[in-house]
Amino acid sequence: MTTILLNLGVAVFAGLMMTRLLKRWNLPDVTAFLVAGVLIGPFFLGRLGIQGLGFNTYEQVEGFNIISNIAMGFIAFSIGSEFRLESLKKTGRQAVIIGIVQALVAVLFVDVALVCFHLLRPDLLTLPQAITLGAIASATAPAATLMVVRQYKAKGELTDLLLPIVALDDAVGLVLFAVSFGIAKVISSGQINVISIIFDPLIEIVMSLLLGIICAAILTKLEKIFHSNTNRLSMTIVFIVLTVALASLEFEVGPVTIGFSSLLTCMMLGTVFCNFCPLSEEIMERADKWSSPLLCTFFVLSGAELRLEIFGNAMLVLIGVIYIVARSAGKYLGTREAAKYTGCSPKVVKNLGITLLPQAGVALGMCLTAQELGAEGALIRNIILFSVLIYELVGPVLTREALKDAGEITEIPTHIKERRERKLAEAEPKEAIERRKNRKK
Repeated sequence: MTTILLNLGVAVFAGLMMTRLLKRWNLPDVTAFLVAGVLIGPFFLGRLGIQGLGFNTYEQVEGFNIISNIAMGFIAFSIGSEFRLESLKKTGRQAVIIGIVQALVAVLFVDVALVCFHLLRPDLLTLPQAITLGAIASATAPAATLMVVRQYKAKGELTDLLLPIVALDDAVGLVLFAVSFGIAKVISSGQINVISIIFDPLIEIVMSLLLGIICAAILTKLEKIFHSNTNRLSMTIVFIVLTVALASLEFEVGPVTIGFSSLLTCMMLGTVFCNFCPLSEEIMERADKWSSPLLCTFFVLSGAELRLEIFGNAMLVLIGVIYIVARSAGKYLGTREAAKYTGCSPKVVKNLGITLLPQAGVALGMCLTAQELGAEGALIRNIILFSVLIYELVGPVLTREALKDAGEITEIPTHIKERRERKLAEAEPKEAIERRKNRKK
């Protein structure tokens, strides 16, 4: 127990301190958290073998998956609040068209690129592997995107479109992955299973949305019986955790597997709650603030899971680079053309595709399913781990720059900066103030 608590404390402390160290380069907090995770992970500090000072093994990091699952629940709940009916009337059509098109184009680009590579080097990449990697290309990283939007308080047309598209991307990605992976299994085994290709993903989506609606309806009713905002917030937190737990259940009815997507379920929880609970806006704002240390821990753990030893395999890196280039081109071009078609402004057409490049948790979840291919699944996982490493470290920076280019991230107002400096000056001794002035000079 002591080691577990030490690891958690060190993880949060390292993440917060890294934001200060990287501040001079103006990097997003999420990037700092990921870098901190890499440094205290098994590849660096963990090699010293000191219990509690870092994560010694990847299995030790995986032991904290419960925290990651709960954090993703809060992220999905928060993104669900972007589906307010009044905003969907303005951007709903655009978000749906762009979300579907960019996912389809990304899958197509990666499929074409990797199938061509397969034809050239069938000994390195099989056709089922190429098709499965293409399916995973549709997934994005809602967590990293949301963190950047929150940190810089981005507002505007681009942001209003971005978060609903990221949310929709999960549902579209599940369908595309299920169909493509079903085809890959047919090629690999020669056996056709229509249920796993068509019915299982549709059932998962429908059941996830239904579970989210039920949980949100109960939460909305319960919130009304409390008169304290503290108790309302506590009830919201409890329901997010309960929803994550229920979404992890899986059972079979005949040949059909009934399961749930935790992301989709918690998104629907947030969507229904924000539209039907009159107190939702204030409660969700409080929940966002409460969850900040949890999200810091989530990203540090995500960084600790990144495996830098992958760079030692030249051919794996080559396939990974092809995957990254093809997926990035598909995401950007698909988003750009769809945004033009739906009448978006030039700044959205130019920058929206860049904000959809990050990839992480959803893609890694798809990799677990890909293990059904046996030995072929191991290569898929390593390639996605390589792409996640690149996308997670670079993606948040690109997202911030795209939002800044679109004019949706503004500098801190001068009067707020001056007020902060006055408060610091009142708390600092004169010697410290002089040293700070000299450093600026």
